[in-house]
Amino acid sequence: MTAAKRPGRKSTLRAVAASPKAAERWELRLYVAGQTPKSLRAFANLKKICETELRGKYRIEVIDVLAHPERARADQIVAIPTLIRKLPPPIKRLIGDLSNKDRTLVGLELVPEP
Repeated sequence: MTAAKRPGRKSTLRAVAASPKAAERWELRLYVAGQTPKSLRAFANLKKICETELRGKYRIEVIDVLAHPERARADQIVAIPTLIRKLPPPIKRLIGDLSNKDRTLVGLELVPEP
């Protein structure tokens, strides 16, 4: 539930926890490389989408690959930022800063493909 960060460095990226009583839980994992503008934009875009579309039914885990490269290897991360939807199945991957809301909604299967 907490954002992974470099030791001794404050992080403005925070994981967002949702209500554990939600009927359908969305488990999202966002891989970033430090606090670059692109990483911060990806987190802000994701949070905005989740608050609009999944209010109370999601959890975001932010993983900094600079601090935790082993986690990136385990999930086979090849580009940053990368979002992985762990739940609900199937697992989905989106790469980029998630600024194209329509594409992100389709990628997460929150709306059907046009």
